[in-house]
Amino acid sequence: MANNNRMLIKGNYAIAEAAIDAGCRFYAGYPITPQNEIPEYMSKRMPEVNGVFMQAESELISINLVFGAAVAGARAMTTSSSPGISLMQEGISYMAGCELPGVIVNVMRGGPGLGNISPSQSDYFQAVKPGHGDYRLIVLAPHNTQEMYDFTFEAFDLADKYRNPVMVLTDGLLGQIMESIELKRKKPELLNQKKEWALTGAKGRKGQRIVSLLMDPGALEKHNFHLQEKYDLIRKQEKRYEKFNITDDTEYLIVAFGTVARVSKGTIKLDKDKRIGLFRPITLFPFPYEELKEVAKNVKKIFVFEMNLGQMLDDVKIAIENSEKIEFYGRPGGGVPTSEELLNFILKRI
Repeated sequence: MANNNRMLIKGNYAIAEAAIDAGCRFYAGYPITPQNEIPEYMSKRMPEVNGVFMQAESELISINLVFGAAVAGARAMTTSSSPGISLMQEGISYMAGCELPGVIVNVMRGGPGLGNISPSQSDYFQAVKPGHGDYRLIVLAPHNTQEMYDFTFEAFDLADKYRNPVMVLTDGLLGQIMESIELKRKKPELLNQKKEWALTGAKGRKGQRIVSLLMDPGALEKHNFHLQEKYDLIRKQEKRYEKFNITDDTEYLIVAFGTVARVSKGTIKLDKDKRIGLFRPITLFPFPYEELKEVAKNVKKIFVFEMNLGQMLDDVKIAIENSEKIEFYGRPGGGVPTSEELLNFILKRI
């Protein structure tokens, strides 16, 4: 460690440190590989910062503990891996319906079912098109350890800003990689923002409630229109993406997120003719449709690479509006493509 803010750290630990630096003082989780290091690490670190660590009896209880902490105004987080996130879906929907901030980290593994513990991107649908009801999560997709820290840190401010759950969508490979990163240790922008809506007792003021059961005629419809206005604002203000090696001479475009975007940068460096660029969505919701469409309009072909059998592919098709230009290559079930493998796929189709 060169200084107090620079550290060689594993991706899962970077998530935990980011949460603590962001003011998270309540963590609830349940063991599941490949995210086990996060609850283990938090069990040590949270008492050191006067926070609360709870190993719940299950993922269902974990998300409902986070719900309770969020109701009281705390910055709260849970983490899990694919099947565990499935078990949390009802609680996440309740949080969205009650407009409660909270951070959920999914360190994806292979599926469906128990699958295996290898890295995967097969939870894209679950993240951007989540459980029951017309709700949305803000979804951030890091592609290196520095972003594991940065995006987790930022997720807490985004959650408070919009009173909405935020998901950091990563995978088993990124969770295990060790890299040197900067621990920024800065003050979160909205940490001390007063939460007038929080249930902190009614002494000296009128009592209030936070509920998602709206039975009066028209009340739920009105609430859902209100939530939609918020999601539209998020779409307008929070789209993030990276353009890598994209110039006026770019002939072929890769679209990838997370680990596969990282691998794709290696593919581009192997391309001797320098004709390939990368568009990396950073927010999977809101997805940068217009920005991708603009970048892709003059290229000959678009290559969508994922560690699944075509999930982000649907959003790329919506953006491009011309599926004839799109080629897809996916590795499901824990297979991580190499840079050479992706380049060979491109060269065979151009």
